[in-house]
Amino acid sequence: MELSVMLSILLKGMWISVNIFTLTLLFSLPLGLIVAFGRMSGNFVLRNIVKIYISIMRGTPLVLQLMVVYFGPYFIFGMELSSNYRYTAVIIGFVINYAAYFAEIYRGGIESIPVGQYEAAKILGYSKTQTFMKIILPQVIKRILPAVTNEIITLIKDTSLAYVISIPEMFSEAKAIASSQKSVMPYVAAGVFYYIFNYIVATTMEWIEKKFSYYKIS
Repeated sequence: MELSVMLSILLKGMWISVNIFTLTLLFSLPLGLIVAFGRMSGNFVLRNIVKIYISIMRGTPLVLQLMVVYFGPYFIFGMELSSNYRYTAVIIGFVINYAAYFAEIYRGGIESIPVGQYEAAKILGYSKTQTFMKIILPQVIKRILPAVTNEIITLIKDTSLAYVISIPEMFSEAKAIASSQKSVMPYVAAGVFYYIFNYIVATTMEWIEKKFSYYKIS
């Protein structure tokens, strides 16, 4: 196989990996915040339901979760699903998994803010929503950015797990080419692509951290 053909196939797989990565972040970041609020809720039932959800998501392999999301509707409910559901199942699996991790990161950031800031905002006439959006959230983002960056970089590498339900992302394509050509070069090329992707994301997150550097954390 010519190098140009191999790279073309890997790039198509990379595009699918990028789509999985982008959609996962798009949905899991806001969902994680909602889950974090549920985790900190004063409602005993809600708080513990969310706690169990987070525990399951963090305590079982992502590969297993993807298989449950994909095969579960058929084996549990007898639902016949189209082949198009395969990609949807990957997105759902990744989103609910990463939302749990982001929720704990958010919770740690929110709970690290001194209670005095809430009290001061109340004295100044801020509503709870205004206090959170204008005072608390910017500081939380600053505090959690390093942890979020780590999770995002992990997500890039985890996109390769989509192969378990036959999504042709980059690792799957590299594996297929390597098997047919009996060569390690497709894996090397895939590794370079992953590294470049990681480097771009890490550089972007570093730039975002600098943008929030005016929030000095003591």
